[in-house]
Amino acid sequence: MKTFTIGGVEETVIERTDVPPSELKKVLSKETVAVIGYGTQGRGQALNLRDNGVRTIVAVRPGKSFELAKSDGWVPGKTLFSDIAEAVRKATVVEYLLSDAGQKANWATIRANLQEGAALYFSHGFSIVFRDQTGVVPPANVDVILVAPKGSGTTVRRLFLEGRGINASFAVEQDYTGRARERAVALGIAIGAGYLFETSFRNEVLSDLTGERGVLMGAIYGLMRAQYQILRKMGHTPSEAFNETVEEATQSLYPLIGENGMDWMYANCSTTAQRGALDWCKKFEEAAIPVFDELYEEVRSGRETARVLEANSRPDYHQQLQKELAEVRGDEIWQIGAIVRNLRPERLPSGKKAAAKATAKSSRNGKASHRKVVKAKLKPKKKAKARR
Repeated sequence: MKTFTIGGVEETVIERTDVPPSELKKVLSKETVAVIGYGTQGRGQALNLRDNGVRTIVAVRPGKSFELAKSDGWVPGKTLFSDIAEAVRKATVVEYLLSDAGQKANWATIRANLQEGAALYFSHGFSIVFRDQTGVVPPANVDVILVAPKGSGTTVRRLFLEGRGINASFAVEQDYTGRARERAVALGIAIGAGYLFETSFRNEVLSDLTGERGVLMGAIYGLMRAQYQILRKMGHTPSEAFNETVEEATQSLYPLIGENGMDWMYANCSTTAQRGALDWCKKFEEAAIPVFDELYEEVRSGRETARVLEANSRPDYHQQLQKELAEVRGDEIWQIGAIVRNLRPERLPSGKKAAAKATAKSSRNGKASHRKVVKAKLKPKKKAKARR
């Protein structure tokens, strides 16, 4: 464990080495984990749990996700169930990983089949914090815990296979058995977390919903579109506008920021880029703060969650969603983006063969025991100089 103090707030982080394979086995050996839902998060967590030796079953309705689960090696009637109720009855831990609207719609089934002493596990605080909207009120005789990976299920799985680990938060809402915290921590490591920060269900959902609508997706896409449109209006070609808006950011600068921090980026770019970025960031900050104030209040008040639940519960939601996604795909910025991405050397035929070999090797290594995953070491990367 590591403890640090920033801004007058002391925090403790739990590292993967704090929960060695022997401790993982001790805590989880008698558990049966039912993963309800096989979207990106359900799939990533279920596969990691299985590879870590945790007794795991999956419940998902018939369809594409069910067939995907079968192709991943889950066996119908043994480790794969189309009947949610049956899976819940078999479980000592129920990972409730349906969409928020799906959790609301299926809660009666979950509630009726939970076993006394089971752990009801979430990866998002939405249903519990906004229970007045979702109706998700757990019985008093179960643990209620949360492990929230800071990334998509695809990333959870990929980092696990690479012998790394995703950043995640965890929380305990209800401790019936007296083991809720140790269960949450052990499950967090077992699903692929490299380190865990403690939070509450409420803080997780408020920060997560703000982040998704803000810097993680909504705001960043809005900024990308705005800059791209201005560059195109001023006569720049689609490729040039895309390269200066998206490609350089995602392929060069963002990875370096993730690796070393924005302070390092400012100290390792050209003086022209440095001066301009330092001056203009203040203008963007001043323009954005009122929008983020409005966003956080909409989330905190429950108005945003009510709006989302109402929209996602409409009978024609998926049909309308496909129209919206088609508009995004048809946006010029992503049309040129597809062309530029396919020009990357690793996407050319020779590059694909090399990537396939690397992926196959990574997958084989990722299916090793949790002990091997814990001991896996990556060679430290040399800190590259930013182009800017």
